[in-house]
Amino acid sequence: MTSSLEKFKVSERKCIATGKVLSKSELVRFVLGPNNVIYPDLENKLPGRGMWVKAKRSAIVKAEESQLFARAANQNATCVKNLATQVENLIADRITKLIGLSRKSGQCICGYEKVKDWLKKDIAKVLIQSSDGSGREKSRLRTPDGGSYIGWLNSKELGKAFGRENITHCALASGGLTQRIVEDAQRLKGLRIVKDQNSFRKDEKSK
Repeated sequence: MTSSLEKFKVSERKCIATGKVLSKSELVRFVLGPNNVIYPDLENKLPGRGMWVKAKRSAIVKAEESQLFARAANQNATCVKNLATQVENLIADRITKLIGLSRKSGQCICGYEKVKDWLKKDIAKVLIQSSDGSGREKSRLRTPDGGSYIGWLNSKELGKAFGRENITHCALASGGLTQRIVEDAQRLKGLRIVKDQNSFRKDEKSK
């Protein structure tokens, strides 16, 4: 029988770029595909030996430029151009789709007044605001107590989740896909260069 400690260890992997042992939720898995090309495996399901890199742009760039994938695979390995950007876009698209699924199940809403109401009633567990939204307007809504804040998706990406052109405010209730969205958002945070510093709350900047 597998002990709780062993289960915990199974959920961790060593980053080939930093050498640190981290939770899978902090890493991106890569596999060697056809023609010895490196592919990101966000679902952690593709066959083959996984190579794990911290979900941070500098770590992926280091793994690519220092040929760490080839060293980990013990054979030639080729990375697609702008690998870190490709991973960033894949994660952003995945988050957008998960938010869309949460909306369909009634676990996610959008719009300033609706989000404000959910926050007031303690329904919202995650506050999501677009990186390109008005800083003054965004500051009127608070991060849920004990909850999470996501501010590095742009208004068009959020709008896509709701079938609209642009969205500035949305909120997630607990349960459903919320934890997966939060984990993927943290991975995206390490990969995304956001020019608008209002995308990060004071309590988020130090993380």
